[in-house]
Amino acid sequence: MVPFTPALEAQLRGWLEEDIGRGDLTAPALIGRHGRAHWVTRADGVFCGGVLVGPLLALLDPQSSVRLLVADGELVVAGQRLLELEGQAAALVAAERTALNLAMRLSGIATATAALVEALAGTGVRLADTRKTTPGLRVLEKYAVRCGGGCNHRLGLDDAAMLKENHLAWSGGVAPAIAAVRASAPWPARVIVESETPAEAQAAVRAGADAVLLDDFSPAALAALVPQLRALAPSVVLEASGVRPEQLAAYAATGIDLISTSAPVTRSPWLDLSMRFDPLLA
Repeated sequence: MVPFTPALEAQLRGWLEEDIGRGDLTAPALIGRHGRAHWVTRADGVFCGGVLVGPLLALLDPQSSVRLLVADGELVVAGQRLLELEGQAAALVAAERTALNLAMRLSGIATATAALVEALAGTGVRLADTRKTTPGLRVLEKYAVRCGGGCNHRLGLDDAAMLKENHLAWSGGVAPAIAAVRASAPWPARVIVESETPAEAQAAVRAGADAVLLDDFSPAALAALVPQLRALAPSVVLEASGVRPEQLAAYAATGIDLISTSAPVTRSPWLDLSMRFDPLLA
């Protein structure tokens, strides 16, 4: 589920204000009217974002109601009804674009994630996301990845220490960087080292890294390297990145644990959703 924190509520309010501005100029046409509406999808995919519609609409009309017909993470087909809304007609109109924009964006991510997860089915390899997210939308976009069957990598820099090439270059190498982090990080924090060569990966494992991110290795190179790293530390978590979607099966066969990709967030199209209004009630 999405954690409905005060910060998220403030974001929802801000997104509504962005669209409504100083006030919806069409609202006078709907004063005193009560309305009903429903959402449908115009394309097949994985629905995500329905849980946001109720809280969003309630900011404009606390007496409104939203009935979800499809849960986040469920497969949907074109023409399917997703949810039903009821409340002040002016509130339904004012919330429409913001709610749909969020759900279309998140459903697109969930749909793209599900396609990659399906390609890994039966391999035992998990698909993880990255920190390449839209500023301000990270929690929601990572939620969409989970709805699509993927798993979340770090939510932020405070979740785990991932030492990249800049850290290694400026700290004096793998061992000093890991030692410095171990000396100051809370004991449950994991240390991950991004490696671009077999030598870097082996040095990271020998220095006690909990996980190694193997960046831009070919499947053949990983097939040779993974057994060597397992021999050094059987419990080390091995992750591949820089993987093209058509190569997922080849990478999964190398013995790695994770494949991380930003593609569902950075490259997915929105899922086409629509809000349709029923006749106004008196």
